[in-house]
Amino acid sequence: MEKTGGPAAVGAGTEAEGPGSARELPPPPPSPPPPATPEALELPQPEPSEASARQLLLDEWGPLGESLLLPATVTWKLLLLRRPLYRNLLRSPNPEGINIYQPAPARGPTRQPLEALGNFQGWRIGTEQLQQNLSWTVKQQCVNLLAEGLWEELLDDEQPDITVMDWYEDSRLDQCVYELHVWLLASDCRTVIAQHHVAPRSSGRGSPGHWIQVSHVFRQYGPGVRFVHFLHKTKNRTEPGGIRRTRVTDSSVSVQLRE
Repeated sequence: MEKTGGPAAVGAGTEAEGPGSARELPPPPPSPPPPATPEALELPQPEPSEASARQLLLDEWGPLGESLLLPATVTWKLLLLRRPLYRNLLRSPNPEGINIYQPAPARGPTRQPLEALGNFQGWRIGTEQLQQNLSWTVKQQCVNLLAEGLWEELLDDEQPDITVMDWYEDSRLDQCVYELHVWLLASDCRTVIAQHHVAPRSSGRGSPGHWIQVSHVFRQYGPGVRFVHFLHKTKNRTEPGGIRRTRVTDSSVSVQLRE
């Protein structure tokens, strides 16, 4: 049995095989990068002052009305951290990761539960059975406006606009494949202050699978709003291979100051 030694033995073996079958040794590994200098290390950013936090938010939101005052429990630094205005307050607004700028991806019937098809954290999901192998998938969540960083004086005195928006697939599974129901609720989470309901019907125009937008803006709804209950329904059809679903994406609830 031939013994192999260190690099000298390998070199001898290569030389004995002749130039026609010479094997090149692998290049040496690259040198490790030099350690980072203190100047290259990222230093923690200092916490903004109340004045700088206010200015940063005013640059984003625009000028505020003179009557808009912060209560003692709300600071500009806290608002900068939570950013309760002009952002989507729903959790997991795009559970299946679908892009509305492209047709809904082709997907046949499936026997998998909806929860296995994406990240539905924050949604309460249910099913309503209908006739002729049809059913509704019902998804809903309730947004606590105070917990998101808004405050009572803003909601009651200024009554900022509350915008809801949704996109659903024109699946052609039925004449009506989508419904939206939204309630503005008082602090008991039961008393309805304002509401909006829509159940659009398919026009049949365009190619199946394109996205349709639904939106509504609540304005001057009155004092006392503390919760937004968002609920939408999408139609399904049971087929031999499983359930064919109507997809929905980019759901949103946001609050904007009135111009």
